[in-house]
Amino acid sequence: MPIRKKVTILGSGAAGLTAAIYAARANLEPLVIQGLQTGGQLTITTDVENFPGFPNGIQGPELMEQMIAQAERFGTQYIYDNAESIDLSKRPFTIKTSSEEILTDVLIICTGASAKLLGLEAESKLMGHGVSACATCDGFFFKEKKVFVVGGGDTALEEAMFLTRFATSVTVIHRREAFRASAIMVERAKRNTKVEYLLNSVLEDITDVSKGEVTGVKVRNIKTNEVQELPADGVFIAIGHQPNTDLFKGHLPLDENGYIKVTNGVHTNIKGVFAAGDVMDSVYRQAVTAAGTGCQAALEAQWLLEKEEAEGEMGKPEEAKAGAGAVREPAKADSLRS
Repeated sequence: MPIRKKVTILGSGAAGLTAAIYAARANLEPLVIQGLQTGGQLTITTDVENFPGFPNGIQGPELMEQMIAQAERFGTQYIYDNAESIDLSKRPFTIKTSSEEILTDVLIICTGASAKLLGLEAESKLMGHGVSACATCDGFFFKEKKVFVVGGGDTALEEAMFLTRFATSVTVIHRREAFRASAIMVERAKRNTKVEYLLNSVLEDITDVSKGEVTGVKVRNIKTNEVQELPADGVFIAIGHQPNTDLFKGHLPLDENGYIKVTNGVHTNIKGVFAAGDVMDSVYRQAVTAAGTGCQAALEAQWLLEKEEAEGEMGKPEEAKAGAGAVREPAKADSLRS
């Protein structure tokens, strides 16, 4: 028999758990389908220094554990599984996991984003065997090793500095002369004497697939076209992320990069379907902005359900209405208070 819910949240990162906290405090008894990476991207982050309320910083996994417990305290339920299919053509919406079918009046999509990879054959074949997209997950295995980090943003420099705790040598490969990372992150990285740089360079290949382990890298200078082969024990890919929106193709409008299109902050084009966090944010992509949009989505869900209940429409089957969720009446000031 299907599980019947007022609010279902896909994803358990900062956006999804914040939405759960607010929805649960509104007595909506939300269900969170956690996915198979509970806690989202922050579970593979070490020091989180820019989330308000933690002047000394906090470890990413610890922050997410606290948010999970906070949402659970107010009555959130969890399913540790992935959503495999959805039907947004009518309300209640239908979500199917590997073992459950859920009918829900409101769906809040917080499926986040995943790490991008270079697309090298060796990269995929050696993933987990010397190639990684998560320094905090795998750095421990590279004690006294020589490693390379590919990328030029905050993530790449943060991972490079983290890896200096274990590796004897950390080299950042970046295709440009200047970094895309924030100024403070660049300054920190340059102060770390264990981090070296190969600029204006790209990773051409990783060896040795035949041995089933990383033994070296081929790096090409894009200005001189010179290729050099360097010994290596590990390669970490840190070139950005892509939104996890494959499930929604053909169901919701996506932009050219695959992010869910929203209006008025978190509304999709279907009444009762909201999107929050990195799945719709290609600009900021911060834990605090994800949490903010999760809050917005939960409040919008609350106001929609309250309006439908007052009008006697709550829970009635109906065809999904495109654009119906894009406009709402201004909320009373009291309803905005925590």
